Amino acid sequence: MSDPLDVPIQDDVIRLGQFLKLANLIDSGAEAKTVIAEGLVRVNDEVELRRGRQLHAGDVVALAGHKVRVVSG
Repeated sequence: MSDPLDVPIQDDVIRLGQFLKLANLIDSGAEAKTVIAEGLVRVNDEVELRRGRQLHAGDVVALAGHKVRVVSG
């Protein structure tokens, strides 16, 4: 995988499900629930099963060969 793409957020934190949509890795909240429950999402190289996981600047999210990094907007 290449270097992560930076995706800015407006607040200090964002929930994982919301961030997946913001980063255009998924199309809907329902899809977020599915891919997270199936263990397909990694946060900082660890499988994450909580859709409500709070992400902060510097966290790296990986899904389906794509990596994105949370950055302060």
